[in-house]
Amino acid sequence: MVREAQLKFTRELPGTLTIRSVSQEGIRINDDVWSGTVALTPREVVEQWQPVAIENLVADDFSTLFDDAPELVILGTGGSGQFPPRELTFSFARRGVGLEVMDTAAAARTFNVLAGEGRRVAAVLYPV
Repeated sequence: MVREAQLKFTRELPGTLTIRSVSQEGIRINDDVWSGTVALTPREVVEQWQPVAIENLVADDFSTLFDDAPELVILGTGGSGQFPPRELTFSFARRGVGLEVMDTAAAARTFNVLAGEGRRVAAVLYPV
């Protein structure tokens, strides 16, 4: 019996950052490796991001990302899922911005798909 496989290809948009890998060595974005927490949009790595412990995050920590008017922010919490304070989720909802929390590897994959679709997405990725 022959089974037909259907594959879905995601093409990279020109000028869009792509997360190439997530490992103990760091997060590879295009050709650069980041060993600490990194914030990014499809067009740029946010250099001025100040890492804050996940349990202490507040909406103001994301102000630089909000300047880019994302429809969704993905929070990658390291090697395992860790939830930020509930008030952070409520703050995002009041702004009309989605917040998705997942481990960093899943966050990287999700970011790549959404950025490749041209969506207004941002991510904050904690190291694994």
